[in-house]
Amino acid sequence: MAERVAAIDIGTNSTRLLVAERGEGAPLRTVERLMRITRLGQGVDRTGTLDAEAMDRTVAVLREYRGAMDDLGVAPGRVRMTATSASRDASNREVFFDAAEAAVGVRPELLSGDEEAELSFRGATADLDPSLQPFLVFDLGGGSTEFVFGTNDAAGRIEAQISIDVGCVRLTERFLAESDPPAPEDLTAAISYTDTWLDDVVRAIPQIGEAQTVVGLAGTVSTVAAVEQGIATYDRDAIHHFRLTKEAAEDVFRTLATEARADRIHNPGLEEARADVIVGGCCALVAIFRRLALDEIVCSEADILDGLALSLLA
Repeated sequence: MAERVAAIDIGTNSTRLLVAERGEGAPLRTVERLMRITRLGQGVDRTGTLDAEAMDRTVAVLREYRGAMDDLGVAPGRVRMTATSASRDASNREVFFDAAEAAVGVRPELLSGDEEAELSFRGATADLDPSLQPFLVFDLGGGSTEFVFGTNDAAGRIEAQISIDVGCVRLTERFLAESDPPAPEDLTAAISYTDTWLDDVVRAIPQIGEAQTVVGLAGTVSTVAAVEQGIATYDRDAIHHFRLTKEAAEDVFRTLATEARADRIHNPGLEEARADVIVGGCCALVAIFRRLALDEIVCSEADILDGLALSLLA
């Protein structure tokens, strides 16, 4: 009988659960995926601390996830729960970790940017054809973005990686919170800020131009892919491995950035809870397309959660 494991990713913008299983010699099979926008990183860029209400929201979701894991037969010791950018930046993270551990039964692991990057790469490339390598994978989160270059064949290895302090929540709070829709000069500032960080990416990954396939992960990428296709309700199969062109990404950016939130929420494919940070995410995404001279990326719905699950089944 296939063993079930669970992975929880506590991000800056969302908290997600994957319950998965794998029989001997079989690929990873998803039993359940859940996502809730909890905005744990609300205000962290400004204050350096986790907000009490944000922690309460996130812990409530973690209790929900513990119930789901119990219902699906996940043993207590077969869970990995990780925290990323918002928790790395917060001086009071141990208060949150205590509450999270009480809710789930395991303590969150505070991942470094490099650890987050490696897990994201492993998850995103596990079901990609090795003939498409070498891969450049980027995981555009709420508070940080990870870039990883490497291969996924039998001799697969990560050759270079970096985490930068760019994400949809961080850009929104720093540059885009003053007007609705954002002013053109604020959009330019957000893109320029991202571009400055991309200097570090190019230095850290000198092989970046050798990537045969560039893979984009996380909520911003999935949302832009969904809006481009006009998907009214979430359809993993339509988004997973969808090829998003630079032209399409720029078009979605122009549409969303010039609409007020009240109008923006009516775009098919845009979840209302993400509407206030999607423009910040788009600023980062188009900056990546432009700076790295990309014609298209492959969107992946397999990510750090899949990497965590695979680590439990290794």
